[in-house]
Parts: sequence; C-alpha cells; structure tokens
Amino acid sequence: MRLNKETFVAGFALFSMIFGAGNLMLPPLLGFKAGDQWLWVTIGFAISAVLIPLAGIFAHAKLQGSMLDFAKKVSPAFSLVYGLLVYAISIALPSPRTASVTHEMAIRPFFETSAWITSALYFAFVLLFVLNRSKILSVLGKFLSPIIFVVILCIICIGIFATEANIVAMDFEKPLIHGLLEGYQTFDAIGAVVVGGVILVSLKIKGKNDIIKNRNMMITSGIVAGIGLLVIYTGMIYNGALFYTQFEPDVIRTELLSGLSLKALGNIGKVLLSILVGLSCFTTAVGIVTGTSDFIKEIFGNSQKAYVITAITGCAFGVLMGQFNVHYIIDVAVPSLMLIYPTTIVLIFLNILPERVTSQLVFRTVVFVTIIFSIPDFLVSIGFREEMKPLLDLIPLGTYSLAWLIPAVFSLVFVNIMRLFIKN
Repeated sequence: MRLNKETFVAGFALFSMIFGAGNLMLPPLLGFKAGDQWLWVTIGFAISAVLIPLAGIFAHAKLQGSMLDFAKKVSPAFSLVYGLLVYAISIALPSPRTASVTHEMAIRPFFETSAWITSALYFAFVLLFVLNRSKILSVLGKFLSPIIFVVILCIICIGIFATEANIVAMDFEKPLIHGLLEGYQTFDAIGAVVVGGVILVSLKIKGKNDIIKNRNMMITSGIVAGIGLLVIYTGMIYNGALFYTQFEPDVIRTELLSGLSLKALGNIGKVLLSILVGLSCFTTAVGIVTGTSDFIKEIFGNSQKAYVITAITGCAFGVLMGQFNVHYIIDVAVPSLMLIYPTTIVLIFLNILPERVTSQLVFRTVVFVTIIFSIPDFLVSIGFREEMKPLLDLIPLGTYSLAWLIPAVFSLVFVNIMRLFIKN
C-alpha cells in the first residue's frame, strides 16, 4: 500500500463526500445512551458505518467501472434500472436533505432567512462545483475535508482532555447490535457506491487510465477515508458517553451535538458547529450531484450536455425539496431506502467476493431473495407495521429491519453448494 499526497487528497475527498450531517448527529447520542458500554456500540457502529462503505469503495476499485457494472451479472436491464433508482433516490432525497439540515442548524440560528433563499444559494454553489468537474477531487481533498476533520477533532479532543466529566454505568441491552443498527441507519453503503464512482471518474479525467494503479489508489484512499471515519465516530461516541450527566436524559440529537460543541469550544463552538454542519452537508451534496451527472453522461454516450442538464436539474430539484424540514424529507426517504439499501449491500459484497463463488446464477438468486425479503421492511416503513409483525417475528432479525440478511447469506451458500453437487 503506497501512501502519498495524492492518496491522502483522494482519501479526504472520499471522507468528506461520505460524511454528512447525519453521520455527525448519530454517534454522540449513541454514546450518550450507551454510557460505560460505549466501546461495544462503537464496534457495532463501525461495522455498518465504516466497513460496509469501505467495502463499497473496494468493489468500485475491483470493477473499475460505473454503477452499470455493479449489477451487470444479474442482467444489463436490471443493472440500468438499479442504477437509475439509486441515483434518483440520492438526488431527490439525501441531496435536498443536506440543504434542509444546513438551513436548520447552520443558518436559522443566526439569520432569519427563508428556506427558499438558503436552498437557492446552497445549490448555486453546489452547481458551481459540479460544473467544474475536473477540480472537485482537489478542492474537496485539499481544502474542505481537512477543515471538517480538524474542527471535529477539536471538539472531540477538548471534550476528552479539558473537562471533568465522567462516564456513567448504564443498563444498555445488546450494545453491539444497537450500534450496528444505528450505523445501518446512516445508509452510507449507497453513499460509498455513488462517491466511489466519482473518485474513479476524477482519476480518469486527470489522465490516469492505468487500471492497476487506479485500483490501488482507490483501495489506499478508501482505507484513509475509513480510518478517518473510525477516528471521528469513536471520538464522538466517547464524548457522548462522557457528558451524560450534563444533559437531560431525553435530549435529542441536534441539542446534544450543539451542547457538546458549546461545552468544548465555548461561544465560538456555536459558530464552528454551523460551519461544520454546512461543510459536511455541502461536500455530500457535491458528491451526489456529481455522481448522478456522471452516470447520466455515461448512459448518453459520454455526452457533456447530458452531464450539464443533469447537474442543473438535480440542483433545481434540490432547491424545491430543500425548503421542507429535515423530518419530512427523512419520512419520505425511509421507505425507498428500505427497499434499495439491502440490495446495495448485497451487491457490494457479491462484487468483492472471489469470482468462483459469485457466478451469474449466484448474483441473480441472492439479489432476488434479498429483494423479496426486503418487502416486509418496506411495508412496515409505509405504515403496515401490525400487519407485517407476525411475519417478521418468524424471520431471523426481522424485528431489527434486517429480515433480508439471513436469507441472503443462506441463498449464497445454498447455490454454491448446489453448484458443487451438480459439477460432481
């Protein structure tokens, strides 16, 4: 593994595009509730919020292609539909949500402006970055991401070393599982799949077409990003546990995050938190809109016009959706994500497994089974909880929104065993 300046730039760019406001708000409350069991929830959170996104980057490194290559072993038609769904969901929901979070946490505390103005200015800057495609990797990796990283580290380190707070023993059941499920809710697997393609295209734009070098670059930069995410998540979870006695037990995520920054940095913490939230959201939005525009450009024969039209459309839609409050956008997003997210995770791991155990039949069977067993979770998310409860109680991990997991693993093993019997 070769580490150099370019690797760190790409790694920090990956970090900034994956790390959004949701990633900022989830860990502190997790540690706050876990107390002295913070390490176990950190391990669980790292499995789903670090290892799975990292696997998504590795899958891109192995394939050296676009989203169209992710599901091509199922069928070209399925791969196209899957890619369109992932990018449509990303551009319609997570991207506008970044503008909404920026308005509520970074703008509204200081200025009495409308969400329309915030969204319009926000996506104007996003569009400016996206249309300057060749500079994205450099700007994110050299400037914006290090600022995000340093500000968070300041909050974490001051919180740990400059306070007399103590960790409280908590009666917190199944901390490892709880941490894993909380990390699962970041939906970072989709983020990794989207921004992994952005990094690959950025390397090719710079004239780097050596497949082996690009693969190694993506793997090493992915590891850099993964280490960055792990350090930040661990520190934020620990800080949440450290300050349990200084907040009300029913404190919400945004209040806890604001309180931690205030206690660590004083009055300036409020300003720095606003900058942090704004930058975290902005870099994620740039990654989503750029990835979507790259994808549509490829579909239309590498058409630059298609890229520009998609970028403008994505930003315009972001302005429209961005004026809604965060909770509304999350409520709209969850059902679609519950259906597409398990398939994304399965495709990631199928693509990084050895070729000998991932034939076309394996791909088709495992993906089909995953989709089928994701439907109950999807129905629960749109209001059919009571109707689905008896069924989900019968499925292992069904009550944890993971009804698809065991059937997917079983189908992978079963099809490979059957292939061995048929050969013999």
